[in-house]
Amino acid sequence: MTDQGRTLIRQLCVRRWQWLGALALLTGTMQPMHADSPLTWPQLRDRFEQRNPILRAARANLDEMRAEEITAFLRPNPGLSILADGTQITPGSGIWQPFAGTLYQGSLSYLHERQHKRELRLQSAREATAIAQSNYADQERTLLFSLRNAFVQVLQAKAVLQNARDNLSYWDHELSINGDRFKAGDLAEVDLNRLQLQRAQFLSDVENALVSFRTSKIQLLTLLNDRTPLDQFDVDGTFDFNAAMKPLPEFRDAALAARPDLQAARQTVDQAKINYNLAVANGSTDPTFSGWWTHNGSFNNPGAFNTAGLSVSVPLRIFDRNQGEKARTHLDIGRSEQLEDATSASVFGDVDSAYWTLVQALNLLQPYKTTYLKLAGDVRDKISFSYRNGGASLLDLLDAEKSYRDTRLAYLNLIGSYLVAAAQMNMAVGQEILQ
Repeated sequence: MTDQGRTLIRQLCVRRWQWLGALALLTGTMQPMHADSPLTWPQLRDRFEQRNPILRAARANLDEMRAEEITAFLRPNPGLSILADGTQITPGSGIWQPFAGTLYQGSLSYLHERQHKRELRLQSAREATAIAQSNYADQERTLLFSLRNAFVQVLQAKAVLQNARDNLSYWDHELSINGDRFKAGDLAEVDLNRLQLQRAQFLSDVENALVSFRTSKIQLLTLLNDRTPLDQFDVDGTFDFNAAMKPLPEFRDAALAARPDLQAARQTVDQAKINYNLAVANGSTDPTFSGWWTHNGSFNNPGAFNTAGLSVSVPLRIFDRNQGEKARTHLDIGRSEQLEDATSASVFGDVDSAYWTLVQALNLLQPYKTTYLKLAGDVRDKISFSYRNGGASLLDLLDAEKSYRDTRLAYLNLIGSYLVAAAQMNMAVGQEILQ
């Protein structure tokens, strides 16, 4: 080798080590992008309540209702009247003297509301606020159901994705073993090719599950009004079922005590009764009390310059005694009671429907967990072992693998259905009675 060749090799080696050093320095200074900690259901719910614009608008409406309570309890404003009249030329002098004979008068009046009108208005406004609070809780209940469904979909998509990856890993293990058999002359090339072609199905399952996982996360982020990148957002929760079930009457009693729409219906009946009492009170007569003081400089009697007086003004409620509003509010009591009965019937229907959906899901899940999953796994392992030793055909192996995949996927979908039914029961009851 010539000296020029040796020099070129040394330069290439130096540059190689320079590039490796620069690469090591660069990778050492770069900070990897870490995903945020997975959100649990309580954390997800708290973030949803803070960020969701619909709930924030509803909370602003509650503040408006509380402000109306102040207006309802205000007293009538008193009336103040000041009069100056009768400025004139002094008799006999021909000289105009401003304010020499002017009449001054000031009066103060106040409307007195009888039969506790102001207190009844305040009670009606407070009931309206309570109804708004119940409606807010009911709106939150339905939105949380949508959030819970989206949360379950993410958990289900994650479980399906992990299952697809496990199946792909298992099949790669099978390909490795059968590849060794092919090299040893124990397996035909066409059978090995069919096994390799089957891997495309497993890979397709992984890609489809990944798309479903990302789509479910997008839906959840939309409900949260969050712009976190998908790779940095994740949730964590138990994707399983609880076989223990309370009896149906307990769910009904819990719903009757906690459902906010039923509470709003009951509060509407109470408000209708208050409004009727207010209509009766508004039919009563409210007197207006007045008092005045007068200074009249044109009187000849110096002692009569200053006078004072009192008066009471009472409207005659001959024709208008608020009859129409009394009749309307009385009818509104009956209408509100009918709506309360309808809401109560709806509560029972929601609870019963969610209960039997849960029962059906559990009836399907129990045999899968105790029998079908284990049976499908045993069949797959035994057929795989038999195929390796020439006791089973390739078709038997493929059928056993497909049966295992279908059974496992059906089990995961049933768990997802159970969790959705549990969320439906929580919505029907009005509280998180099932976790």
